[in-house]
Amino acid sequence: MISHGKDLKIFSGSSNRALAEGICRELSITLGNAEMGKFSDGENYVSIYETVRGSDVFVVQSTNSPVNDNLMELLIMIDALKRASAGRVTAVIPYFGYARQDRKTKPRDPISAKLVANLITRAGADRVLTMDLHANQIQGFFDIPVDNLLGSPVFVDHFFRRFAPVHSETMVVSPDVGSVARARTFAQKLDMPLAIVDKRRQKANSSEVMNIIGDVTDKHVILLDDMVDTGGSLCHAANALIEIGHAKSVTACASHGVLSGAAYDRINQSALDEVLFLDTIQPRADVNEICPKIKYLSVAHMFAEAIERIYEERSISKLFN
Repeated sequence: MISHGKDLKIFSGSSNRALAEGICRELSITLGNAEMGKFSDGENYVSIYETVRGSDVFVVQSTNSPVNDNLMELLIMIDALKRASAGRVTAVIPYFGYARQDRKTKPRDPISAKLVANLITRAGADRVLTMDLHANQIQGFFDIPVDNLLGSPVFVDHFFRRFAPVHSETMVVSPDVGSVARARTFAQKLDMPLAIVDKRRQKANSSEVMNIIGDVTDKHVILLDDMVDTGGSLCHAANALIEIGHAKSVTACASHGVLSGAAYDRINQSALDEVLFLDTIQPRADVNEICPKIKYLSVAHMFAEAIERIYEERSISKLFN
């Protein structure tokens, strides 16, 4: 018997409604009836138009740009649902904003990821479901259960089929030393060799490629990262792989397409053949026109299965493999 909630309900904030609708289609349920907006002074408001008393409620909301608006909307939705006597509230955060501020790098720095974790917990969330946190230790910032799904299986399936005819001529490349562990696991799943782009970051949002560790000559290269923000690091790495490493082609993939600043222009002008993202952040409606190199893969089925397993109190460790 499921004791925490009599039924399953999914609500969506305004940041990624398309993904929430996809999750509901996978589960064959209707998206919860709610309205989000702003008052004339800029304050956020949320109205829930159906009963949630005793229900097991999942709120889908990525905290991408505008980060503070989306975060505040999530907090208000959680508070509204708890005050409406929801049996349990799970914050489904496909992309967790502020994740890069997870430690002090210089004196008097904040640890904003911990602050956001505290806010979500104090708002009333009973657990968190997210994907590919920038730093795994963020799970420990929460005093509630956190399930951190991995998006790499979606990419593994895609690339295994795509590069099957030239498997022996394909290799995985880590765009920096910090991503080596993630790239190594990815390469092992694809049964491909690994190379590393060694770079030196001069200042925030900029990097300089220094060397390529490994032989990528005449290889089809897959660059793996967890997120792409301004696109500078990724594009510099791709250009170096072609110009210095003499790779045959470069395809990139990342879980989160933040894509701020001049990211679209950089990708268009880079040596990248294609960039694949998961739809943890809702794509722009005109993305195919402004940057044809960018494609998206859906993770609705992964989140749907995780939500179903959480609701039924079954293990979701299968989804981490």
